[in-house]
Amino acid sequence: MASTLFALALLAALTAPVGLRLYHHPGFVTGRDGRLSTSTTLALAWTVILVWLLLAILGHGLTAGGGVSYFQGSDGPLSTLTTVYLPLLGGPYAALIGAKTVVGKRLENGSMAKPAPKPTPSGRRPLRELVANDSGRVDLVDLQYVALSTVTMLYVVLFFLADVGAGLPHLPAEIWALTGAPAGAYLINKMAVRANPVITDVTLTDSVLTIEGGGFTPDPAGPPPRVTVNGTTTPATLDPATGNLTAPLPEAAKPPLTVLVSTPRGLRSDPYHYEPTTVPAQQAG
Repeated sequence: MASTLFALALLAALTAPVGLRLYHHPGFVTGRDGRLSTSTTLALAWTVILVWLLLAILGHGLTAGGGVSYFQGSDGPLSTLTTVYLPLLGGPYAALIGAKTVVGKRLENGSMAKPAPKPTPSGRRPLRELVANDSGRVDLVDLQYVALSTVTMLYVVLFFLADVGAGLPHLPAEIWALTGAPAGAYLINKMAVRANPVITDVTLTDSVLTIEGGGFTPDPAGPPPRVTVNGTTTPATLDPATGNLTAPLPEAAKPPLTVLVSTPRGLRSDPYHYEPTTVPAQQAG
């Protein structure tokens, strides 16, 4: 019981500062576009868990474990480190490095758009971004990567707390697949994503739509992107200074609006649903 309490206290001592730091300053786990990065967040989580396991085992070995002899033997507390736990950590880090490489290359050659997200009132990023694409819609590949990784972390933490003295839990060697396979799917998804335009915000002023996002730049010799509002196509103008699109609101279109942007190559954004905010009139006096 004492070893379990020590392990829990150590876990709190490690996660509390990291969690507070990320809560107030999440830049460490955000991508190039300022959104929370799925691969970076999961790699950091696995790093914290592995560091916690090793420190808790070290503390137990130097106290209740009896010293150096506790760590010796073929079935010692660290016997599964290289066969199970390093592969568990390797999958997320391979996904992190691969995703950064793929996204960086595609941004350089212009085959991907990563527009900055709309700022939040608190300045912090919502956790939903871990399982959502750049348009804010839930991405199934990201969702399974986060879900399976979280389940695997729970397995490791709970089995370890059940018997701290036994060292690293003797989980099946194949459990690495619960992080390796989703990490591989995540990386392949990054490579396969098309350069669709992305809408991050829509505003309506005097019957003129302003559409913010990325991937709107047309071919130099081609026509500009098309904007569709509630099923009606309206002419659009690209502002080269801001990269935003402006388009007149079709006469038949009434809020709430569903806005789509499509490029001359046939690539289309996810639908963006816009509903104007009604500001109640202030009473005199």
